[in-house]
Amino acid sequence: MKYFVTGATGFIGGRLARQLLEAGHDVTALVRHPDKAGHLEAMGVSLAQGDITRRDTLPAAMEGADGVFHLAAWYKVGARDRRVAENINVNGTRNVLEVMKDLGIKKGVYTSTVAVFSDTAGRLVDESYRYDGRHLSEYDRTKWVAHYEVALPMIEAGLPLVIVQPGAVYGPGDTSAVGEAFRQYLRKRLPVVPKGMELCWSHVDDVAHGHVLAMDKGKPGESYILAGQRRTLEDVLGMAEEITGVKGPRIRLGPGTLRVMARITSVFEPVLPLPDSYRSESLRVTAGTTYIADNAKAVRELGYSVRALRDGLRETFAAMMDEMHAKPL
Repeated sequence: MKYFVTGATGFIGGRLARQLLEAGHDVTALVRHPDKAGHLEAMGVSLAQGDITRRDTLPAAMEGADGVFHLAAWYKVGARDRRVAENINVNGTRNVLEVMKDLGIKKGVYTSTVAVFSDTAGRLVDESYRYDGRHLSEYDRTKWVAHYEVALPMIEAGLPLVIVQPGAVYGPGDTSAVGEAFRQYLRKRLPVVPKGMELCWSHVDDVAHGHVLAMDKGKPGESYILAGQRRTLEDVLGMAEEITGVKGPRIRLGPGTLRVMARITSVFEPVLPLPDSYRSESLRVTAGTTYIADNAKAVRELGYSVRALRDGLRETFAAMMDEMHAKPL
């Protein structure tokens, strides 16, 4: 089979491309800068120069594909410049799905997120849940719009699309806020831990495999949560201590404190160069929030599975510590 992939230079997309190649498929990756995607080409991926925000670059690259995986997205929390989020997450998704429709491609998998459910306030939700309140971050908001106002209406109009929704994804090579927090912890530079923040953790290779399963077994029109085990960030760092022997931060900040800090920093951040992790959006997102969702449907219908969190963390921290020895983090 020939697959077209957006976001192959990213964390999940790169693992997905490798898994597809290992299964004997042909993979074409849309990349903005081919000179920065040599690692994909070395794996055997065909590169097509283009940009999801430029619709005219998509048809030639996507032509002839048996299936489309759309993973490309803007994912930042606390970023100063958030203007590109709408263009990439919403308009870019619309462009990819419209071209898929125009070319008559038989099936697609779109990567949404459990963040469209926002803070579930301790409730473990499933694919039937819909959040219609105010979002905590621009990432949450724009991915919600792409999910509910772009992807679902096109599905209802006949687009053969499957939606997958990862939770907190971790693993070697992670450059997201989660990966940065882990690196700061290993450096002993993580000052505090938010109390009560709970996520559903899944290893990047398991999430990538979930995408393959969604293409192979997923029913068009359906959504599948590719989340993992529920654990607070405090729990995860406790496991990290047991694995690495590196002591984590002992200061815990409760939700109320973080919300007050968010209100205060929102006043000063327009003029002060605060680090992203200390900006109001980042503080709101970590203030006792629970981004938790049930993967039972994906397990039941796709055969999705996730490795034990401790095993995945052991691999992740071993890789990060090797990286530290190769060059200081």
